[in-house]
Amino acid sequence: MTEVTYHIVEHDGGFAYKVGDVFSETFPSRDAALQAAQAAAAEQQVPGSTEGIRYQDGAGSWHDETARGNDRPVTKVEG
Repeated sequence: MTEVTYHIVEHDGGFAYKVGDVFSETFPSRDAALQAAQAAAAEQQVPGSTEGIRYQDGAGSWHDETARGNDRPVTKVEG
């Protein structure tokens, strides 16, 4: 199972949460960024519906797959 970690970091004069190399919007306090990260992490674990997806990879090839709605990552928040 995939694990996604949200990190609370200083960013652009305030605080943000970061997943990998991607930052959220900037929040005025660490606590506000932590609350937003916790909400995002909880929402990411909610199952959805199974759907077909089509995407293009970095080499330009197209792929068709089925994304299972119950295949959700385990999330955690580190401050």
